[in-house]
Amino acid sequence: MANIQKRPNGKWRARYRDLDGKEHARHFDRKIDAQRWIDEVTTSLVTGQYIDPRSAKRPFKEYAEEWRAIQPHRPSTAKAVAQHLRCYVYPAWEKRALGAIKPGDVQSWVTSLTTTHGLAASTSRTVFNTVNAVFRAAVRDRMIPHNPCAEAKLPSVPRKKIVPLAVEQVRTLSEEIPAKCLVLLGAATGLRPGELFGLQLRHVDLLHATVSVE
Repeated sequence: MANIQKRPNGKWRARYRDLDGKEHARHFDRKIDAQRWIDEVTTSLVTGQYIDPRSAKRPFKEYAEEWRAIQPHRPSTAKAVAQHLRCYVYPAWEKRALGAIKPGDVQSWVTSLTTTHGLAASTSRTVFNTVNAVFRAAVRDRMIPHNPCAEAKLPSVPRKKIVPLAVEQVRTLSEEIPAKCLVLLGAATGLRPGELFGLQLRHVDLLHATVSVE
């Protein structure tokens, strides 16, 4: 339910009730502005895009901690996420309201990760991904209308040129290491260390000369 009334002081008072039945009101100098606001709110309620004005006022840390508590992270990931927030995010936005953090604030913060904290570009991107996930969840939860991280420019990660070992170098290395087959298999297939160390006999098919990576 929504309505507009003219107040004794000449202002126009527009009010509505949200999905929980709580009343919200704003005052306008012109009736047309009050009607426009009511129309926008009504449309958002009908289309399911409504955002309670109180939601955007929640402190960033309060919401981020709730988000972190329900994520199905592995222990190592959960530890990294907690560290990102505690060391690089909360000092900047701990008490800031979710809706008060703008794209410009995010861009300034991203830049500070390298200029102030001295993080490598790849690490800065990882920390940013944590914050971006929090804001994306806030948008899904109808806490804020837009993600302020959406168009942030991130530091570029320099590409490292990979120079494979020469055949003679591989042979020399395999002769110096007891696990000769591990060296040769790694050089021939390009498997990562974790993939090599995780191989079991059942993963190797000598008949068809294949290796399965699980």
